[in-house]
Amino acid sequence: MIINTQLENKGNLFPGKVLSFYQDVDKIYFKTENGVILQITIIRGSVIRFRYATDNNFENDFSYAISNEGARGYSKLEVGDYENHYKIKTKKIVIEISKSDLRTSIFDISGKVICNDDWGFHWEQSYEYGGNIVKMSKSAPQGECYYGLGDKATHLNLKGKRFENWATDQYAFGKDQDPLYKSVPFYIGMYEERAYGIFFDNTFKTFFDFCNERRNVTSFWAHGGEMNYYFFYGPDMQDVITRYTDLTGKPELPPLWALGYHQCKWSYYPESKVREITQKFRELQIPCDAIYLDIDYMDGFRCFTWNKDYFPDPKKMVSELEEDGFKTVVIIDPGIKVDDDYWVYKEALDKDYFCKRADGPYMRGKVWPGECYFPDFTNPEVRKWWSGLFKEIIDDIGVKGVWNDMNEPAVMEVPSKTFPNDVRHNYDGNFCSHRKAHNIYGTQMARATYEGVKKYAYPKRPFIITRSAYSGAQRYTSSWTGDNVASWEHLWIANIQAQRMSMSGMSFTGSDIGGFAEHPTGELYTRWIQLGVFHPFCRTHSSGDHGNQEPWTFGEEVIEVTKKYVELRYQLLPYLYTMFWEYAEYGIPMLKPLVLFDQYDLQTHYRTDEFIFGNQILVCPVQESNSKGRRMYIPRGNWYNYWTKEYITGGMERWVDADIDIIPMFIKEGALIPKYPVQQYVGEKEIKVLKLEAYFKLGAKEVSKVYEDAQDGYDYMKGRYSLRTFTVTGKEKEVIIQQHKDGTFITEYDTIEFEFIGLPFTIKEVEVDNVIVDLRSVQSSENDTILGIPKDFKEIHVIG
Repeated sequence: MIINTQLENKGNLFPGKVLSFYQDVDKIYFKTENGVILQITIIRGSVIRFRYATDNNFENDFSYAISNEGARGYSKLEVGDYENHYKIKTKKIVIEISKSDLRTSIFDISGKVICNDDWGFHWEQSYEYGGNIVKMSKSAPQGECYYGLGDKATHLNLKGKRFENWATDQYAFGKDQDPLYKSVPFYIGMYEERAYGIFFDNTFKTFFDFCNERRNVTSFWAHGGEMNYYFFYGPDMQDVITRYTDLTGKPELPPLWALGYHQCKWSYYPESKVREITQKFRELQIPCDAIYLDIDYMDGFRCFTWNKDYFPDPKKMVSELEEDGFKTVVIIDPGIKVDDDYWVYKEALDKDYFCKRADGPYMRGKVWPGECYFPDFTNPEVRKWWSGLFKEIIDDIGVKGVWNDMNEPAVMEVPSKTFPNDVRHNYDGNFCSHRKAHNIYGTQMARATYEGVKKYAYPKRPFIITRSAYSGAQRYTSSWTGDNVASWEHLWIANIQAQRMSMSGMSFTGSDIGGFAEHPTGELYTRWIQLGVFHPFCRTHSSGDHGNQEPWTFGEEVIEVTKKYVELRYQLLPYLYTMFWEYAEYGIPMLKPLVLFDQYDLQTHYRTDEFIFGNQILVCPVQESNSKGRRMYIPRGNWYNYWTKEYITGGMERWVDADIDIIPMFIKEGALIPKYPVQQYVGEKEIKVLKLEAYFKLGAKEVSKVYEDAQDGYDYMKGRYSLRTFTVTGKEKEVIIQQHKDGTFITEYDTIEFEFIGLPFTIKEVEVDNVIVDLRSVQSSENDTILGIPKDFKEIHVIG
């Protein structure tokens, strides 16, 4: 208590002695002698909400981040009153609350500490703005590691660092620069191989300190609002992430074309240039599904307009591009030009939909069109109006996707790069200043955009991409990591950013391949495309100021390597789509850093480069120039080198050869990797055969899944999908593959083609559903390890 007294003298206030507690179903309240109330809500047995009030008063309970569709409920809840503490017990954890100062300790069922308060909740009054600066500090045992926080351009393990969450337009940001475009106040802690998570659901400017200021203390605080956080217990890290993603919301499946390769530049115009670019892709046979139009497609950068000099007939152009397999994606920014002859401006002005300053005038700021006003996307009426603006672009012209940029919100030529603090927002009826609304402004713009595109694209699925985001944005949109730089350092950053975003519930993310600012060498672009095809969102984008950045601008060698890897991505689309289905259905991250793949291996805790693509493919980009290979860590278990088919044992670091046309890739033994034939765009070809590369494993059963549906539309929600679950058992002279199929979708193909890799025997006999078949009728004439089997088999035996 001496510490508390000293801190109070510095302006910090702490809870007093607990006077009473009571339980209201799933909520338990503790009241202190100095007006602090702690509300503990049991969301699930391993998901607990902690919410603190001062002055005996909670704010209105409202959050943009929390999904209404997440799982709720628990099987056990006991509350006990002891001499020095209260105890709350669920099936998964035990919480103790100190009667003297409200500090909490959380244990697993066996009594091991998961997370302890250090100073716990404390606060100071904000004289400048009113309300409180709310703070929480937790004990950090030596050896605890930290991950998450969304888009941070730093080492994957956050130990020893401090961060700020304030969505910021950071053109050409650098390594360790903070803050960036997104605010994701969720982190994962891990100690003694037990993982937990904390989501600080506070949209004010927030800070996180992971043992930076005090060696054994982790703390987080906000410049306003409530101390309101959710605690998730694993102990597996993946369970922490899936529970957080369930709470903040899972996405719909995107259309399959959105997982193809996309090409973008600031800017492709006029129409002849767009056609030149798309025709070149088809001429060189580099697969591509989407072409992007940046701000120059508009009339004077006015949103929802077209520059008729550049694009005289956009509907015709978009239609003809689609006939050639290209979906058109257009940019839409939040700034609306102040112009009495501009219909969007006039409508919003008439309806009073623009953000205002504290004393009444509209928020005016300079962006690309010049002087602009900005819609208040925290107003549900404004979101509805905004969604209606997409009718012409989507329904009439036929654009298939929308790209929201500058939505931090970014404002030019002001030191803060954004709105002043005194701008007022509706906040869905919880009126507030920009201090509270800033971090969710971009997400609410993306939400309004998503609702509009979904409405007018129906019965097809919408595709949205946003630069700024807050927790929960994954329900509406994909994302990219902003205005990066064409440098080797940024290739390293992009690799970590995509991994971290996956760990933070936002898997559908990628970087600007090749770098946005400056111009990459052919070698750097090659290494970046090799990495980019293994990111869920795959797009080349550049500023254009330093030269063109299409694959053919770098010469023949780069064309060939680009083609090789983009073709590989298209072959792996059924694998990637199955990854996305697992993410949408269960919240499972699409990319897994090695620590997430195997947290029980201490060697993984500080690895940054290697990651698991889905569940079974290990990828490690080459991130230095003039490299003929690299050292990398192979996780525990046995793996096959994808390129050489060499069988290796993991759990160690090793040198891997990697000439300019190779990215180190390894396949987990026992895996079945589904592949489609190469297409120039999704839907170009009828899929006549599903290929499964079967990597032999001796011993225990391994499970692989393949999810398929119509590749667009919503019939999959009515059961029209195909989910094939394969269980593989390897023996010295036999491989047994069992198939279980769910869903009513009938695939185009009738045959599954197995290619066996690493078989220790020559195939002499094949049995399908208890019937021995003529080997010549199922075996490829070109390769005797390839077997074509009718797709709906239940069990096959491959015998040596």
